[in-house]
Amino acid sequence: MSVLPKTPLALSRAAFATLLLIALMMGANHVAARIAFNHGVDVPTAVAVRSLATALVVALLVAIQGVRVAFTARHLRVLPVIGLLVGVQSLCLYSSVARLPVALALLAFNTYPLWIAFWAWLLYRRTPERAVLIAMPVILLGLALALDVLGAASGLGAAGQWGRIGAGVAFALTAAATFGVAMVLTQHEAADVDGRVRTAITLGIVGALAASAALAQGGFHLPDAEPGWWGLLALTFLYGTAFTIMFTLLPKLGVVGSSPIMNVEPVFALILAWLILGQAIAPMQLAGALLVVGAVMVLGLRKR
Repeated sequence: MSVLPKTPLALSRAAFATLLLIALMMGANHVAARIAFNHGVDVPTAVAVRSLATALVVALLVAIQGVRVAFTARHLRVLPVIGLLVGVQSLCLYSSVARLPVALALLAFNTYPLWIAFWAWLLYRRTPERAVLIAMPVILLGLALALDVLGAASGLGAAGQWGRIGAGVAFALTAAATFGVAMVLTQHEAADVDGRVRTAITLGIVGALAASAALAQGGFHLPDAEPGWWGLLALTFLYGTAFTIMFTLLPKLGVVGSSPIMNVEPVFALILAWLILGQAIAPMQLAGALLVVGAVMVLGLRKR
């Protein structure tokens, strides 16, 4: 999940390949999550296991690398808020993945750059850039095609299609909105906190929130069949490994922050979901998906 990029346009081959690997692992993580959901795991359990395991790994990195940890009063106020927002985003995104074809859930979530622009304007009166305003209708058009909002590809009609996808789309858009405000708060209030420290704290809060949600619903729901265990282990491994690479290898390759290249995650998810889950979409939906991914990448690659 990339944010507003700070990555230089010129990337080494190693950096480019590493960014693609991270995008692949993040896409595969969501496919693995769908497998786990299909075999007894519920959303809070998956988010809790994934987040707490990753938080532990990143916290160990912080300790091993001797990262200096210091917080201002502002940090102490805003970091818990960011953690709660990312917790809501994680629960909503996985809830969408459980209801929609994986790639479509991620495409709907990929509207988050528009939400970032909206929240920056609302909270900090930052006027949206012209490029964002131009990209907005393109992204929305692509999303409408990908989701088949009129039900043309499915043959269900608009009412039937929305009856099938409505809840999943709502969860994905809620995830995008909460992720957007979390990113805006991070950039304006907590950008000076080391990324590893910020991530460990955020994912620790996310894990605690998800664990609390699981306990409130009667306890953790573990897999009821072997494929579910493989899915749960895979999503945890893929998510944790992607974050570990992001904070250990990328800085050494000259990549600072996130990169628009990682926005190809829905494309990888589309391919993997087709190969592993048998999820396929119509040509019109594929065209819409590519339109969304292309517009988001152009936004990320623009000169600032």
